[in-house]
Amino acid sequence: MFNKRDDAPASTYQPAAATTRRSNGSSGNGFSVIGADVVVTGNIRASADLHIEGRVDGDLDCGNLVVGADATIQGQVRADSARIAGKIDGAVSIRQLTVESGARITGDVEYETISLETGAHVDGRLKHFSAQAAATAPVTPVLGAPREFKMIDAPSEEVAA
Repeated sequence: MFNKRDDAPASTYQPAAATTRRSNGSSGNGFSVIGADVVVTGNIRASADLHIEGRVDGDLDCGNLVVGADATIQGQVRADSARIAGKIDGAVSIRQLTVESGARITGDVEYETISLETGAHVDGRLKHFSAQAAATAPVTPVLGAPREFKMIDAPSEEVAA
């Protein structure tokens, strides 16, 4: 009944690593889920899409990210696209970002496109970047270094006729 047949065709299964990338840059590997009862301590790097419902204490780097309403991330987040409904405490760099109502990001946010729903909270600086500009921009030795400003004389109240 459960004996292996010699005339059975060879398996056509290919491991996930052999799949090709989709046109949007994400892998064809499916997705991974960190459930509500899971706490991850350490950095995460995922080639698959990632859905987080639990807690992550560490940096996160993935293609497409979904952060559920009860999820918490404490660390830096980098992703191609993300839909955030939970809480992130750390710097965020996401090309296509959607921050849903009730979500909270505490930290600086870099984005190419962003959508903030009514009720979303971002406590930090928003910085727009473009993929083209990032590819051609020279690398600066110190990011975020203060710039020098020159004081310009304000016009006086007397105006020459």
